[in-house]
Order: sequence, then C-alpha cells, then structure tokens
Amino acid sequence: LLSQFDPDNTGYISTEKFRSLLQRHGSELDPHKLEVLLALADSNSEGRICYQDFVNLMSNKRSNSFRQAILQGNRRLCSKALLEETGLSLSQRLIRHVAYETLPREIDRKWYYDSYTCCPPPWFMITITIVAFFLYNGVILDRFVLQVTHPLYLKNALLYHPQLRAQAWRYLTYIFMHAGIEHLGLNVVLQLLVGVPLEMVHGAARISFVYVAGVVAGSLAVSVADMTAPVVGSSGGVYALVSAHLANIVMNWSGMKCQFKLLRMAVALICMSFEFGRAVWLRFHPSAYPPCPHPSFMAHLGGVMVGITLGVIILRNYEQRLQDQTLWWIFLSIYVIFVLFAIFWNIFAYSLLDLKLPPPP
Repeated sequence: LLSQFDPDNTGYISTEKFRSLLQRHGSELDPHKLEVLLALADSNSEGRICYQDFVNLMSNKRSNSFRQAILQGNRRLCSKALLEETGLSLSQRLIRHVAYETLPREIDRKWYYDSYTCCPPPWFMITITIVAFFLYNGVILDRFVLQVTHPLYLKNALLYHPQLRAQAWRYLTYIFMHAGIEHLGLNVVLQLLVGVPLEMVHGAARISFVYVAGVVAGSLAVSVADMTAPVVGSSGGVYALVSAHLANIVMNWSGMKCQFKLLRMAVALICMSFEFGRAVWLRFHPSAYPPCPHPSFMAHLGGVMVGITLGVIILRNYEQRLQDQTLWWIFLSIYVIFVLFAIFWNIFAYSLLDLKLPPPP
C-alpha cells in the first residue's frame, strides 16, 4: 500500500491520495479515528501527510494531540494556519503565542490552542518562584537574598554543605538561597520566561519532574566533582528547563515558528553564559569565610545534562513515539545509575579519599 501511494519512498502521501483512501476505506475505521484523519488532511497546508503520523494514530503510539482529538470526537481543525486567525481576545493571543513558542508542528499547535483551558494554571513554576524565593527569603529570613558575605550565609539550614551532606533535604532546599541579588534575578527571569510557557503546554507533572531532576543532579554533581564546596541557587532546575527547551528548538528548527527565534536563543544563551561565568569566577574568588570556599558552579552543568537528556525526551514534539519511549528509558536508567553512584560516593568516597573538608558552620 505504501509503495503504491508513495513510489519514491519519501515517507509522505499526498492529501489527495490520502482522501481517496479515506473515502474508500472509511467505513472500516473507528468513527472517531476517521474524524481525526479528516481533520489531519484538512489542516495540512503542505499538501502531504506524513505516513508515520497515520501509523501512530492507527496504533497506540500516537501523539498527545491525536489522543485529545479522539477523546473530543467531533471537534475539527480549522484549515487555515493558526497565525491567520483574527478577532482573538488577549488571552487567546497569549495561548497562541505560547503554542508557537513551544510546539513545532501546526497540528499540535492547533489542538493545544483549541483544548487549553488554563485549568489547572501553571502553578508549579509560579509557586516555586514566588513562595520559595520571595516569601521564604523575605519573610522568614527577613531579607530577600543572603549574600555569600553575610554572617548567616553558612549557618543557614537550607544550603548544601559537604560536612552536612547526611542531611538529605539539603540536596533540594539549596535552591531557596542565592548568592546575591543578580544571581536570584537571572534565575527568576529565566524560570518565568521559559518555565511558565513550558508548563502551560506540557503540564506541571512533566515540568516539575525535569526541574526537580535537574536540582538533584546539580547537588549530586557538586558532591562528586567539587567535593569541598557548598551549593546555593536554583540554577540546576532552571538550566534543566532552559537547555531542554533550547535543544528542542534546535532539533525542530524548521518547524518552530516563534518570532525572532534566533535572537531569543542568543539572549537566553548570553544570560546563561553570564550567570555561569559569574558562578565560576565566584567559586575561585577568595572566600569571605576561609577555609570554606564560595559556592560551586557544578550544579549548572548537572542541570544542563538533565535538560539535554531527560528534558529533551519529555518535551520533544509533544509526541510519544516508540523511539522516544526507548530513549526515555535509556536516559532514565542512566540518571538513576548516576544518582545511586553519587549516593554511594557520598557514603564511602569522602572517608576513603581523606579530604580536608571545610569546618561545619
């Protein structure tokens, strides 16, 4: 059948041939699937249908957009591009903007735009930003940011300290402290500008998983590669989200229709590079409390590694293909192995290497 309608083996079928197939065999299909296939043909502006999309729909390895379409039954996609829609309210324009910022395929953008209800809202990123950063640091600590030169810097119960690595909560709670207002400011800006749109599209569960995985990988990376340094800041989680998003843009460059995407990528990379360069400089700058050094920069790298592995698979193309599922299990296994290795490293390596650690605060 494929060789008959795709003699050049391109992987695509023309929409005309696709419609003739549906007219000839439509009675044999589930009505809901037939409705989605017709919507797929109507919405395609390139005059061809990807054969893999057809296979994904007919099997259970289909994208979220197809699953939503099947559940909604008689909903149909508009034939014109989403950008051509006129008379939209401010909230509708915002949702359309988020769709074009995040999703590379028009069919996915349309189904997201049509089905998004803002219920639930992107609560995770907003909660982490407002409550964790501002409420805790501003109300409980009576200051918004603890500078690394502040007397209470090392005495705080939240930051990761190598002498207190047995206190497991510190591998997560270090994100609630920052080494200066510029450190907090850059992380908050990147977190809101990238994290909120991603959560609106992919949901709190996926985004929180990537974020927390980046945070844990960041502190564990420090405990393995920079064993004598403390850690503060949410850069591990932020860099996991940003690097996953940027990697998806690069991998789907031709499909991404966001405005000024090259400029946006450049700005994001400049901000990340500036913040990372500042962290490296601060790490090797003379400490205000010798012999304890300034915070490590390895958490940034741990977050980036999570973003370009687990994050890319979770956020890729809004799809669930068999190849992506396989890569997901491979990267998840690698991540779990790293976490287990880091746990055993923290238990045994410090005593075996006989390191001279800074005194406890």
